[in-house]
Amino acid sequence: MARGLDEIVAATTRVRAAIDSVVSGRTGLAEVTVAVLLAEGHLLIEDVPGVGKTTLAKALARSIDCRVGRIQFTPDLLPSDLTGVNIFRTATHDFEFRPGPVFNNVVIGDEINRASPKTQSALLECMEEGQTTIDGTSHTLPRPFLVVATQNPVEMEGTYPLPEAQRDRFMARLTVGYPENDAELQMLDRQETADPLAHLSPVTTGDDMVRYADIVRAVYAAGPVKQYVLDLVGATRLHDGLRLGASPRASLQLLRAAKASAAMAGREHVLPDDVQTLAVPVLAHRLILSTESRLGGVTPERVIEEIVQRTPVPGGRAASAPPPAGSFARPARGR
Repeated sequence: MARGLDEIVAATTRVRAAIDSVVSGRTGLAEVTVAVLLAEGHLLIEDVPGVGKTTLAKALARSIDCRVGRIQFTPDLLPSDLTGVNIFRTATHDFEFRPGPVFNNVVIGDEINRASPKTQSALLECMEEGQTTIDGTSHTLPRPFLVVATQNPVEMEGTYPLPEAQRDRFMARLTVGYPENDAELQMLDRQETADPLAHLSPVTTGDDMVRYADIVRAVYAAGPVKQYVLDLVGATRLHDGLRLGASPRASLQLLRAAKASAAMAGREHVLPDDVQTLAVPVLAHRLILSTESRLGGVTPERVIEEIVQRTPVPGGRAASAPPPAGSFARPARGR
């Protein structure tokens, strides 16, 4: 286990450095992005146009030696354009399956909220079950399988807001934000004569990421840490400023993301700090504010920060001690 963690630390450090070399000046973006990759989740990147959402997604994809597919979402895109289609061959009098772009390891969905809800929903089965069903036949998607979707704010013209069920499939949501003045100046200097993405080379492989993901699943989480996760998620369901709190899926994904964070730090066990660091990106996009909160300028991020501040942190040896000897089970294969 220790050797595997050493490999994870080294590999994720290289991936984060590769991302930071392209999207600099945005603290924490690379860490959350790589944590989602290790936890076998999916990532939603949301912000106004031109701040580097697609660049971040491409930087992640290029840092891993695996198959990459890109989908430009438009209002006329059909579900079969994503998943694939059966084509009848007259020569053989049989149907031949033509896989769509979802049959890649990293799928970049650019401006996902510009497609119709029917097309958006085609990703639901892919993201949750690692398979897609076409004409009654299920096709397994490859591992690793990561959807990195970008979207503009829903009030922008010509967009369709993602339904709650679709947003809940994303493990985390990131807001890129505008860079600081110094970082933006560095960007102008760096991209004046060349595109940094063009010089980005893979620093790990897809097969290695599958192996690392299996190790991450075996990272130990003590009972008090699991209860802390439930306390945070449960508080969203009782909050007066929310119309809809986080789902049980959110509990599972927050714990998995926290395990990935612990592994990236070289630890065999999860700390409450891992949970706190990822609470906002993992939980905020799942919440629906009440009308009063919306009119009062409250944001989901602010609600999560408030919940984290007021929820007691588990203390003592039980919450932070390494796992007892022999507590690591062999990680299960598959999704």
